[in-house]
Amino acid sequence: MIANEIIISPVVTEKTMLGNPVKKYTFKVTKSACKIQIRKAVEELFGVEVLKVNTMRVRGRLRHQRNTKGYTPSWKKAIVKLKDSSKTIDFFDSMT
Repeated sequence: MIANEIIISPVVTEKTMLGNPVKKYTFKVTKSACKIQIRKAVEELFGVEVLKVNTMRVRGRLRHQRNTKGYTPSWKKAIVKLKDSSKTIDFFDSMT
């Protein structure tokens, strides 16, 4: 897989932005990606050194619309911790 296919988008919420000062960044990734692929993709795309990758599957949430019930799609989230000697990711720095 190509790095652009593995990393879908950054997850920007109040809670995920609290991890930025300690170099923790959160991304939405493809469901089939493993930790090693995520690590290589982040290092390739942003030019940083990754210390640790934590992943989790996020269940789809139940939504109601009039008489119809359905679930939003499930997805995979990766929390990436960078090494202390590594530079920060510019995209997240511009948001704080």
